[in-house]
Amino acid sequence: MTFLLLQPNRLTSWLFFLLTAFSFVGSEKLLVIPQDGSHWLSMRSVAEKLHERGHEIVVVAPETNLLLKESEYYERKTYPVPYSEEELKKGFQTFARNLFRRVPFPYTILQEYRNNMYVIDLFFHNCDSLLKNREVIKHLEQSHFDALLTDPALPCGVILAEHLSIPSVYFFRGFPCSLEHAICKSPNPVSYVPRCYTRHTDRMTFPQRVVNLVVNSLETSLFKTLYNKYQDIASEFLQRDIHLPTLYRNGSIWLLRYDFVFEFPRPLMPNMVFIGGINCEERKRLPQKQEITPEALCSISGLEDAQEEVMKSGP
Repeated sequence: MTFLLLQPNRLTSWLFFLLTAFSFVGSEKLLVIPQDGSHWLSMRSVAEKLHERGHEIVVVAPETNLLLKESEYYERKTYPVPYSEEELKKGFQTFARNLFRRVPFPYTILQEYRNNMYVIDLFFHNCDSLLKNREVIKHLEQSHFDALLTDPALPCGVILAEHLSIPSVYFFRGFPCSLEHAICKSPNPVSYVPRCYTRHTDRMTFPQRVVNLVVNSLETSLFKTLYNKYQDIASEFLQRDIHLPTLYRNGSIWLLRYDFVFEFPRPLMPNMVFIGGINCEERKRLPQKQEITPEALCSISGLEDAQEEVMKSGP
């Protein structure tokens, strides 16, 4: 497993094996429901590899997006959304600024909640627009896909997989507070696995374990608060009462884009796989000759800009 994490090429081949393991080799048709932004970068490389191996890839994307552009590696099906490109960029900038703002515990929980709700509310309109677009939904129904690859950070792909009755592969970094383990009913003992934002280690004192237990009890409420809107539109779209965590459990494979060596030891469900190496860029050969000058070194390291700032500021 460690070897796979360290070898992006081998990891992509292994990922391909997992994707083909549940029967879309025959028709070779894969529906991709991605999330915009950095989430798409590693998923795009998987889609490109699958195309190179002869599979037909269809990516469903909103007309207004940051990175979900056209490509020779896949067919892109778009749908209109009720926000402009300027609003989208502003939303991502606000999210990024808040993400790196340092606040003490327990205020980190409140900040994370507000920050996630900002993006979730923005993309709720995205999902709602897709599910209500009868033209696109009809096209997907008639395309007879064999499997669906989605980033389930937001559940639009999960809802579509249920509607189309096809197996789904989840490919993502994880939910806030590692809620994927709670959803999948993975053993997650509070005495040994620190909960989010507590900054505890796996060797906790009794008071720390009490705090850990309290934070753990809030996780289910957190999921309901974050995704309640999606449960409503899922019920409306599928025309039956939907329990979203149960819908998530229908995923065939959970491909988790983080590295097991950086996680606290915990049991996993058999269909949950760490693929942290997918985040690594494929290595490239260094040029045989490269002219290095002092000016180039200063430019690369940023010393040139720093020197200019010092000169401007004076003695």
